[in-house]
This record gives sequence, C-alpha cells and structure tokens, in this order.
Amino acid sequence: MTRELINKEQIYQWLAEVTDPEVPALTILDLGIVRDVVVSHHPQAVNVVITPTYSGCPAMDVIAIGIRMALASRGVPNLTVTQQLSPAWTTDWMTEDGKRKLREYGIAPPNRKAFESLGLFETELVTCPRCGATETELVSQFGPTSCKALYKCHSCKEPFEYFKCH
Repeated sequence: MTRELINKEQIYQWLAEVTDPEVPALTILDLGIVRDVVVSHHPQAVNVVITPTYSGCPAMDVIAIGIRMALASRGVPNLTVTQQLSPAWTTDWMTEDGKRKLREYGIAPPNRKAFESLGLFETELVTCPRCGATETELVSQFGPTSCKALYKCHSCKEPFEYFKCH
C-alpha cells in the first residue's frame, strides 16, 4: 500500500482545528504562533515550528500535544514540534479573524494603533467587547493569564478581559 504524500497546505488545514487551551475560541493559526511547517518526503516527516506568546507560557505543552494529536490522527508520520523563541511573538501576528473571534468571545482584542499613540501619562483606550463603549477603566494590569488585563465598562457596567499588546 502506498501512502499519499502530505503537503504543507494540508497540514495548515489540520492545524486550523487546534485551539488555544486558554482561549478556546481561537485557533493556533488565529494567534499566529505557527511560524512554519516543513514537510520532507524522503523519508516522510513533518516539523511544525511554533513560537510561544511569551517564553515560559504553560499552554505550549498542551498546544504541542494538540498539534501531535491532530496530525497523528491523520496518519502524519515522524512528527516534530519545535519551539522557536526568536523573534519573540507579538500580538501583531494575530489574524484579523482571530481578533474578531476574541471580541465575540467577550475579550477585547489588542489595539496596536491605540497603544502606539499614547503619550507619557496617557492610558490606553480599550473598547468594551460587550457593548462597544470606550468609557472603560483598567482594574488590574494582571488578568487570569499574563497576556491579559482586567477592565470594567462604565456604560454596560460589565467587567471584561483585554488581550494586551506586546
């Protein structure tokens, strides 16, 4: 029996099903942590290169297991998952679709434009993902994960998380 050759595009389609364990509304492709997929054919092997959202991110082991399960269940032989720390991950690598999914999930997505235009003592303008109001206030720079901060909305009175720019 001959095995059909696996191609890079097929691997990316399968990786699109692997979600982030901390924000399951996002895939690892939405986050932009998949940096490369290298497919070799003699012998057939696949290397998926990922960059953590920050070094020491505890979710990376779970993500690597998710990648292994998604690809092994489709018969991908000789699979390697490699972590690459440089260049460091940035929220600029998130897809626009991923930012939309964050908002729909109730987490304010990173807003690079608002972040970069800050003056010395200005605070970042964060829009409430629930009602769209900009009358929000930082409650804590430290959220449930190190990549998120806690905010509250003065309009709808709801608390929410903000995925910090970095």
